[in-house]
Amino acid sequence: MSAPTENLRSLPGGLRLPANKRLSNGSEIIDVPVPKRLVVPLQQHSGETSLVTVAVGDRVLHGSIIGEPEGAVGTYVHAPSSGRVAAIEQRPLPKRGEPLGLCVIIAADGLDQSIECTAPSNDRTALLAAIHEAGIVGLGGAVYPAAQKITQGLLSGIDTVMLNGVECESYITCDDRLMREQPADVIRGLEILLELTDARRGIVAVESDKPEAWQALRDVGNIDPRIEFVQIPAVYPSGAEDQLIYLVCGQEVPSGGLPGDLGILVQNVGTGAALSELMESGKSLTSRVVTVTGEGIEQPGNYRVRFGTPIADVVAAAGGYNRNAHRLLVGGPMTGFALTDDALPVTKSCNCLLITGPAVHLSDEPRRECIRCGECAAHCPVQLLPQSLYHYSSRNNHAVLDGLGLKDCIECGCCDLVCPSHIPLTQIFRDAKHSGAVYSNAKQRAVRAEDRYRAHVARAEGRDAAVADAREQKKRAASADAIAAIVKRRRPKPDDSDEI
Repeated sequence: MSAPTENLRSLPGGLRLPANKRLSNGSEIIDVPVPKRLVVPLQQHSGETSLVTVAVGDRVLHGSIIGEPEGAVGTYVHAPSSGRVAAIEQRPLPKRGEPLGLCVIIAADGLDQSIECTAPSNDRTALLAAIHEAGIVGLGGAVYPAAQKITQGLLSGIDTVMLNGVECESYITCDDRLMREQPADVIRGLEILLELTDARRGIVAVESDKPEAWQALRDVGNIDPRIEFVQIPAVYPSGAEDQLIYLVCGQEVPSGGLPGDLGILVQNVGTGAALSELMESGKSLTSRVVTVTGEGIEQPGNYRVRFGTPIADVVAAAGGYNRNAHRLLVGGPMTGFALTDDALPVTKSCNCLLITGPAVHLSDEPRRECIRCGECAAHCPVQLLPQSLYHYSSRNNHAVLDGLGLKDCIECGCCDLVCPSHIPLTQIFRDAKHSGAVYSNAKQRAVRAEDRYRAHVARAEGRDAAVADAREQKKRAASADAIAAIVKRRRPKPDDSDEI
């Protein structure tokens, strides 16, 4: 079942993927019990690690601050339940490559006692501070701190606030269930953002294959004349921020720019619900809805999970693995990545746990040479030339890659899926971005070193010139003194006979 889409632009490229949504969207959200141990990473957006504010042995309550931001885009980290800090140590993180990161391990006491919370005031400064301290981030995957994103938008002025309810990737339905079950919270979150930014209009964008969520939101939000509802076609990756803005508003976010440059603020519907809860109760963000799905799980569905809960506990709450379980991914089949251990914790960026069956994966296919068929370019939603990016990535030609727009690649995986040679283009581009950043940093260091050397040479030359000038002045002074002495010796002495 789907709803019509009208007055929208066409998304360049993209794919119509098998939805596989019915596995998980038919039942209500289930709360996962608090585990015996919570592993809470302190590493947040952009790899910045929050400063630890607790020590081993400290007792914490649900909502207690256990980490505070250090960098410009850091965020606060809170205890997801009550208990004692058992350890503060390096643990593998549920990220690509499973890097180590500092974590606070909390031995939960089973009481789940919370700190006292009070709802923030409507004053803009106070509310932004409350959003920041509550650790609210974009729950669509990027987990960029909401307060910083709003503040950046306010600097250029916000005309339109958009809530993104477009889950275009296969299998993922956490936003769908949230919109169905908490439509009032989602709409209230949009109204908070409208009041906070003084925006002229609000837009709720929902994919056309979510008619129940669409109707639930319209039943709540139709009374506000500022709010519009837009149906988005079920084409991947129409839910990506820049692509959604183009579809709905007809504006392109410039390369290297931000939606705020166009006067547009986009937040996920889950972020809207979190803002609503903050305004109602003052509670910080300590949990999220996670889709647990795939052919390898007994009870696919959507589960509300405390951050820091080991993935194994979430899997157990979903009935455990079945005999088809083959691979565990965080995220969907296009943008997700495989994990080697289900002891890793759920974090704010985890919207889906996909347990796949034994079917052949793209990474299992034999790789062949590029045949220059152009399928990757035809399906690229950013209208890049992946075959050219691949060519110059293999040669580490970062100057050309920058000109071809490598930094604009959103790593959606469309090129991977359509490549008949099974070249892992997205991973190659991801690696090229990383090596490009290393190259750029090295180049910047070289430029700074050259500037320092030139400054050193200029200072040395200045000192040499000053010494030479001082010597010259000294020589001139000595010559003047010598001439004065000679003149003095030659001057005749006054004769006493001349006195009157």
